[in-house]
Amino acid sequence: MTAVPLPSPPRRFPVRRVLCLLPLLLVTVVAVRHHSVLADGFGHLRTAQWPWLLAAAGATCLTWVAAAVTRQGAVVQRLPRLRLLATQFAAGAANHLLPTGLGASAVNLRFMTVCGVPLARSSAALALYLLAEGVARVGLLAVLLLVFPDALRLGSLLPHGAVGPLLAALVAVVVLAAVALTCVRRLRAAVFSFLRTALGEARSVHTCPARAMALWGGSLAFPVLQAAGLAAVGQALGLPVPAFHMAVAYLAATVAVALVPTPGGIGSVEAALIVALVAAGGPPALATAVVLTYRVITVWLPLVPGAVTLGALVRWKVI
Repeated sequence: MTAVPLPSPPRRFPVRRVLCLLPLLLVTVVAVRHHSVLADGFGHLRTAQWPWLLAAAGATCLTWVAAAVTRQGAVVQRLPRLRLLATQFAAGAANHLLPTGLGASAVNLRFMTVCGVPLARSSAALALYLLAEGVARVGLLAVLLLVFPDALRLGSLLPHGAVGPLLAALVAVVVLAAVALTCVRRLRAAVFSFLRTALGEARSVHTCPARAMALWGGSLAFPVLQAAGLAAVGQALGLPVPAFHMAVAYLAATVAVALVPTPGGIGSVEAALIVALVAAGGPPALATAVVLTYRVITVWLPLVPGAVTLGALVRWKVI
C-alpha cells in the first residue's frame, strides 16, 4: 500500500519578524514627515563647538542609565542589568514613534512581564516610576524658580487669557473622572484594586533603602541630565543665556507639554523649548537653532540604533 503523505501544516504568519521591521518603518515615516527639521538641525552642527556637543551627547547617554536605575528602583524584584539598560535605549526610540509615554511604558511593561514580574505588580511599578519622575521634575523646577526667580518671563509662556480655559478643562476632567468612578461599579473596583496593589508595591520598595535611593535618585538625575544636555548645546552655539536659566527653561517647557499626545513630543517640545528659551532672554533665531540641534542629538541620532535595538529585543524575546 502506498503511503499517503500528510498535508503540511499551514505556515504561521511571521509576527515577530514583522514586529522587528516595524520600528525601522516608523522611523522612516517620522523622518520624512520632519525632514526640514532634520536638515536645519544637522546644518547647525557644522557651526557648533564640538566639545560642548560631545558633552551634550554624553549627558544624553547617561539619561538611559538614569532611566534604568529608576526602573529598577520601582520594583523589588532584581532585573537583569544589561537587558534593562538595552530596554531603556529601545524604549527611548519607541517613545518617539508612539504617543508620548505610551511607547516606553509598553516596552517596559512587556520587559518586566518577561522577567517574571506579575502584570499587576509591573503595572504598579510603572505607575510608581511615572509618579516619581513627575514629582522630581516638578520639584526641581520649583526649586530652581525659587533660586532663580528671574530666569523666565512667565507671562510670555502662556497666551493671554489661556489660564482660565486650562483651569476649566482640568476641573472638567476631575469631575468626569469622579462621576465615572461613582457610577461605573466595575471601573471603581478595578481602580481601587490597582491602587491597593500600587500602594503595596510602593511600601515594599521604600522598605528597601537601595531601591528607594535608586527610584528617587534616578528620577532626579534624569531631568538634570536632560537639562544639562540643552545647556551644553546652548554653550556650543553661543546662546547668551546662563546655563541654570536654560535648565529652568527646559524643565518649564517639558512640564508644559507633558500631556500633549504627540509621538515623543515631536513638534510640541520644539515649540515649547523655543518659547521658553526666548522667555529666558535668548534671541529667537539662535534659540531655534539651539533647540533643533538639541533635538537632533537627543532624538534623531539615537532613533535608528534605538529602533534596531528594539527590533532585536523583540526578535530575541527579551520583550
